[in-house]
Amino acid sequence: MAKQVYAAGTIPWRRVRTASGRDELMVLLIHRRKQRDVSFPKGKLDPGESMPQAAVRETREETGLRIALGASLGTIHYEMPGGNAKIVQYWAAEVTAKAALASTFKPNSEVQALEWVAAAAARDLLSYEADRELFDVFMRLAEPGLLDTFSITLLRHAKAAPRGEAVPEDHLRPLTESGERQAHTLAPILRSFGPRRIFSSTAVRCRSTVAPLAELIGKDVREHECLSQDFWDEGDLTATRRLIGKVIKRGRSAVICSHLPVLPDLARELMLASGSLPGEYIEDAARLPPAGFSVFHFSRSRPGAGILGVETYPLKH
Repeated sequence: MAKQVYAAGTIPWRRVRTASGRDELMVLLIHRRKQRDVSFPKGKLDPGESMPQAAVRETREETGLRIALGASLGTIHYEMPGGNAKIVQYWAAEVTAKAALASTFKPNSEVQALEWVAAAAARDLLSYEADRELFDVFMRLAEPGLLDTFSITLLRHAKAAPRGEAVPEDHLRPLTESGERQAHTLAPILRSFGPRRIFSSTAVRCRSTVAPLAELIGKDVREHECLSQDFWDEGDLTATRRLIGKVIKRGRSAVICSHLPVLPDLARELMLASGSLPGEYIEDAARLPPAGFSVFHFSRSRPGAGILGVETYPLKH
């Protein structure tokens, strides 16, 4: 019986100043030794690994580059020799000048060479039609200047203890043991999207959910009462709207941890602050289980483009 094999990868890109003084978009291709092909960095998931983690790890292992994930490019499917189906999720990934200089790549038994090529020439060099179709998606972002992105991740806190005699106040409810495990599982997945800021409700269960991420990336948690359920219950979202507006205006990737009743309003505020079109996708992105999260992608240079895409992850454990 055929089985499904899951993998993840990236299209690494950078802009290079040419001798004529203009910026040229370049993409990174890998030449694999065993397959004798030209493709993009990708690889199978390790046991228990998420797609975002695998994409970052495989890019690092195959190219020596440390990257954070940008806009999602979707998923490609194809049949492997033997009849198994391979499902590969891809993201665009900017390679900064600092990251390029820090690359540790050396030709090895898997990847024979790396080749930075002008985006205009890359499609014809790819060995597989599935990769060419993926590259077409990438170029649909590149041509209107939408590759330079940042992400805002809305995160529901991990599983918390119920309110009761031992914990009479809702905002003091701690995470359960399984919630603590969820919080530690979340940290490396969220890191894949390169968050620069962490915002949290003042409730214990939210602060505890993002604590492992804060430790992992070396950032402080910025606590805000306006992200709490108690504040939301009061019905005045002026401060919440102001905070979301500042986060969008800053244009830096961030994680915002809050509560199930609050998340729909936070998602709508992201829509309003970015001038995005309304739709069911906003409600769908806010309908999260404990420790679930949705990643909203925005353009840094073209703010009028609104929400470029949303990825939703119900944490599996």
